[in-house]
Amino acid sequence: MFTTTGSRGLYKAPLSKALLLVLSSLSVLMTFLPQYHHLLTYSLLAITEQHQVWRLVFGRFICLDLKDTFCSSLLIYNFRIFERRFGSRKFASFLFGTWVLTALVDFLLVKVLHFVFEYQVNELPAGLLGPVFSLFVPFYSSIPKFPVTQLLGQISITNKSLLYIVGLQLLTSSPYMWLLALSGLVSGTLYHYNSLGVQRVLFIPRWLSHGGAFLLEPLFSGPPPSTETPPGMGATLDIQRQQRMDVLDQQMLLAQFNQPRRNQGQGGLINWNRLFPSLRRRQNHPPDLQPRPSPQEPRPSPQQPHPSPQQPHPSAPPLQLEPTAPSLDSFPVTEDQVARLVEMGFSRLDAQQALRASNNDINMATNFLLQHLG
Repeated sequence: MFTTTGSRGLYKAPLSKALLLVLSSLSVLMTFLPQYHHLLTYSLLAITEQHQVWRLVFGRFICLDLKDTFCSSLLIYNFRIFERRFGSRKFASFLFGTWVLTALVDFLLVKVLHFVFEYQVNELPAGLLGPVFSLFVPFYSSIPKFPVTQLLGQISITNKSLLYIVGLQLLTSSPYMWLLALSGLVSGTLYHYNSLGVQRVLFIPRWLSHGGAFLLEPLFSGPPPSTETPPGMGATLDIQRQQRMDVLDQQMLLAQFNQPRRNQGQGGLINWNRLFPSLRRRQNHPPDLQPRPSPQEPRPSPQQPHPSPQQPHPSAPPLQLEPTAPSLDSFPVTEDQVARLVEMGFSRLDAQQALRASNNDINMATNFLLQHLG
């Protein structure tokens, strides 16, 4: 929705779709049942003194505030890119691991706050908020940013700015939301960088992942994204023409991608020389197929008339057609952008070829890699 990495929709993101549907439905349902809200609050006092441990599950799963539900749903929708990239099992393991870690960090932060400032916190906002804030850690470290526009000529707006604004809106929705945000960031850092070996302890077993995929994936699997992009309202003819050219490029790329993808001459997964022909031609390097004479060809003297195009010089060898456009392998790439793509999990060869094919446009290269290699 906000980010431009990956295609729209919930294709290859069944867990994200399930979370969006289930959490939103339960939150809307609880708005019609306010008499049961006291049973689903995330009350730390009730957990510690009355031993109501079940609040750790229900109080940290169902949002009781529709504003929190809306903001967290937007974040989950945009963070579905990690499920596409790493798979549903690893994405579920990250959510489960950070959900457990945030429960421990919540109590630790409340104890520290009470010890240092003598301030008692008895209740925190309910919902799946800690793991949502935890996802900002891989989002910050793994997703490259690129400028989209500038505000007032000074403030740069990137492809990630609006998502941070939604997170800030969720952060300011309640007085103690900052505790959950801090707990989520700490837990996300611990799990993302596998500190203390938490990934070996907190994970989804393979048998449970296979069972969930067998039962839930047919219900929550999304359709493939459409390749048609309608032109925006009020767009000029040039913009509409450019959008149609982009659509044709995407259709050509997808059609060629469905062919065998193994490149026998190189070690990558994609034959980039065949996959991006139209994109290369649309840059400012059109192939110049003008005939070039051989160096041994004698120049005509002033007394000799120039041979006509229909009648070449009798002593001249056959003309050779040499393209002057630079080859794809010789196109320079930025090492910093290659490192960013490698950090996301792609191979170095595919990252270099994608950047060469897109003329160092990291947005286009990341988008295509995430769609077809994620």
